[in-house]
Amino acid sequence: MASWTSPNDGMRQMSTAVEGSNERNYSPAGMQAGCLREIKSPPSLLCCQTTQKGDGLSDANECDSFRLNQTGRFRMMKMVERMFIILIIFGLFVVGKSEIYIITIEGEPVVSYRGGTDGFEATAVESDEKLDVTSDSVSSYSDHLELKHDTLLETLFDEGSYEKLYSYKHLINGFAVDISTEQAETLRRANGVKSVDKDWKVRKLTTHTPQFLGLPTGVWPTGGGFDRAGEDIVIGFVDSGIFPHHPSFANHNTEPYGPLPKYRGKCEVHSDTKKSFCNGKIVGAQHFAKAAIAARAFNPAVDYASPMDGDGHGSHTAAIAAGNNGIPVRMHGYEIGKASGMAPRARIAVYKALYRIFGGFVADVVAAIEQAVHDGVDILNLSVGPNSPGTARTTFLNPFDATLLSAVKAGVFVAQAAGNGGPFAKSLISYSPWIVSVAAAVDDRRYKNHLTLGNGKILAGIGLSPATSLNKKYTLVAATDVVLDSSVLKFSPTDCQRPEVLNKNMVKGNILLCGYSFNFVIGTASVKKVAETAKILGAIGFVLAVENVSPGTKFDPVPIGMPGILITDVSKSLELIDYYKASTVRDWTGRVKSFKATGTIGNGLEPILHKSAPIVAWFSARGPNIKDYSFRDADLLKPDILAPGSLIWASWSPNGTDEANYLGENFAMISGTSMAAPHISGIAALIKQKHPHWSPAAIKSALMTTSNTLDRAEKPILAEQYTESETITFVSATPFDYGSGHVNPRAALDPGLVFDAGYEDYLGFLCTTPGIDYHELLNYTHHPCNYTLGHPYNLNSPSITVSHLVRSQTITRTVTNVDEKETYTITSKMAPAITIETNPISMTIGPGASHKFTVTLTVRSLTESYSFGEVLLKGNRGHKVRIPVVAKGYKR
Repeated sequence: MASWTSPNDGMRQMSTAVEGSNERNYSPAGMQAGCLREIKSPPSLLCCQTTQKGDGLSDANECDSFRLNQTGRFRMMKMVERMFIILIIFGLFVVGKSEIYIITIEGEPVVSYRGGTDGFEATAVESDEKLDVTSDSVSSYSDHLELKHDTLLETLFDEGSYEKLYSYKHLINGFAVDISTEQAETLRRANGVKSVDKDWKVRKLTTHTPQFLGLPTGVWPTGGGFDRAGEDIVIGFVDSGIFPHHPSFANHNTEPYGPLPKYRGKCEVHSDTKKSFCNGKIVGAQHFAKAAIAARAFNPAVDYASPMDGDGHGSHTAAIAAGNNGIPVRMHGYEIGKASGMAPRARIAVYKALYRIFGGFVADVVAAIEQAVHDGVDILNLSVGPNSPGTARTTFLNPFDATLLSAVKAGVFVAQAAGNGGPFAKSLISYSPWIVSVAAAVDDRRYKNHLTLGNGKILAGIGLSPATSLNKKYTLVAATDVVLDSSVLKFSPTDCQRPEVLNKNMVKGNILLCGYSFNFVIGTASVKKVAETAKILGAIGFVLAVENVSPGTKFDPVPIGMPGILITDVSKSLELIDYYKASTVRDWTGRVKSFKATGTIGNGLEPILHKSAPIVAWFSARGPNIKDYSFRDADLLKPDILAPGSLIWASWSPNGTDEANYLGENFAMISGTSMAAPHISGIAALIKQKHPHWSPAAIKSALMTTSNTLDRAEKPILAEQYTESETITFVSATPFDYGSGHVNPRAALDPGLVFDAGYEDYLGFLCTTPGIDYHELLNYTHHPCNYTLGHPYNLNSPSITVSHLVRSQTITRTVTNVDEKETYTITSKMAPAITIETNPISMTIGPGASHKFTVTLTVRSLTESYSFGEVLLKGNRGHKVRIPVVAKGYKR
């Protein structure tokens, strides 16, 4: 069974959370590279800050010994992980009597049925047209399809030998069923069955970003202000649910929401309170778990058989896109700022299909998407994706992507997180041209702090915390020097997770020194717990020192209610240790006679704003895009666009148990492309509000062609990358890092020209992509092939990618004017290995009119790497329309 995840969230291997520093229980699944719920840093092997000896400090030999022991633990865990995975796979074949399959059968789904079956009128929608599910023809035809599903199963199998979980009728024609492998083979051979796919798992992939993106001054006023931004637009979230009582989703502090006849979603009620999950702001709330239950992965104690968010991820993404404006972010008695969604007046429709520990299953996700389109959402946000393209022969053709293609045909704009497998090439998990794949950026906000020692040295660190009292120095005491007795050493007291093993009388009124141990790496220790320990013991504050860390490890600030700091620079930690060692007076046994080391902790609550933003985050998945499980390059650029996704503040579910540092909190600051996608969903809602009749492709085009490739300092955008020594560095970003560039909401509302496309265009892209099986394509689309494009790179997308350029190729694009009459001049530039020419050099286009132009690429020299360039259309009324160009030259 292939694994899927939340592009939220990414490389959550054995290390620190990019959103909240260090957490996460160790699990074999969490060890896999790829996208995960939130971003975790690369594995690190950390030496304890202190040993269990009386001197309270670790010498080089002891640290080396510890490091070797931890390396052994790491290798042992990797071995256990592999054995665990092998046992699971073995168990699936030996123990499991049944598995979940997604079956598609002959006959078109509602969205594309053009008639032909006696007694049933056509229900197909034209490209980008909303599906009218209230019509008698749609109701009767969908009932007809479900009857066919039931009849097929009843004819082939005995009653009780299978369990049908869902009937898919609107976007694909098929069903999900729990059957044995033998029954699956019977279905595969049955007349009328098109495809049989074993279900696979999925994983779940703000106070400042509205200001960073210029929404309050440049965008919201054009739509009537923040109290009208996104009015009557419905954003659907296929995620982990929602915490409906959060102020980001309340309706009592806003002007009452009126009825929304176009939306037909349901609202489940809370099993205990019997109250609806909906309130006017939240207009729909349903959960989908039949596949999870059938797979025996669902645990109602933590997963909740309701739309309630038991994780935090769903509440976070919903608030980023559509949370109320001006909600105070309060943590530990301090106000960090005020939060707002991108479209604070938009409505929220919840389709819970992801869960805390296991993520989710495609059968549930497809059912959720079907329901969302049926209910009439305008925008669909997906912070979810596959772990690898191995789930389908073609990345663009599987039940999930085929469902999204039909959703776009029905007029729904889809934003999907690109994945968190970066900074490595070909790490994307969002492939298809009909959706927007969103990469993650670091914005301009940084949190810093410092520790001032009694000898005058200032050590930099991170810690979103208040300062100690001004002009007063506090004594530093190391945890290993205040253990109650030797019997507690087995509890690793140096990481300050257990206050009961430390002497309160010796800690009270002082600053507690703790060591960043291996427990933080595997998630059994957290910064929040250090703060709780210090508070219980009566400490003034704490210092958490990292004495050894593997290259490339990233640490992030964690909000805490008392003075605290994490010293992440190993050299600075050693300076602290040397100072502490020299200042502490001991007797001949090593016991402390008096603590003389002192220090003060600075104020880390105020962020610092940098001009070097945006920067492509290290975890954000990179191109080139791939078209099949052999990882062959596709003639399509991905990701499409870059949006803020690092250290994003937004609402959290107090029920959420996913983040150790945010247990019981109402807000969390986390990172991932899962955070970037809802930024685009919310901005798309603002565009949809202003231009209600624009197609999903037109909205996508407006976002991409107006994006920025320069940062705040007017320099080319940089990307975080690994060096050969695996340290983080900065390199010039390319379209494989950011797509067309960083989103510019104000410009996207008024793009001048759009590159439009519809269902037939996407079929043409599929039909002309080499290697795609015609019969497989017919199974999912129910349409004969359209070869008129000639080549997949002729799809009318707002980017050009030729993965195998031989000699010279001419590419065609069509632009449509969505403003007044304007004359555009066309210029282009390209890296020297490939020449680029455009024709014509200028064109005048009237309102609503379209015009073609061509781009000719010619190989000048072979470099064994991609060349990058752009085409710029500059209008005499001020519009600038830019598309990236990517090509790789070959001899033949």
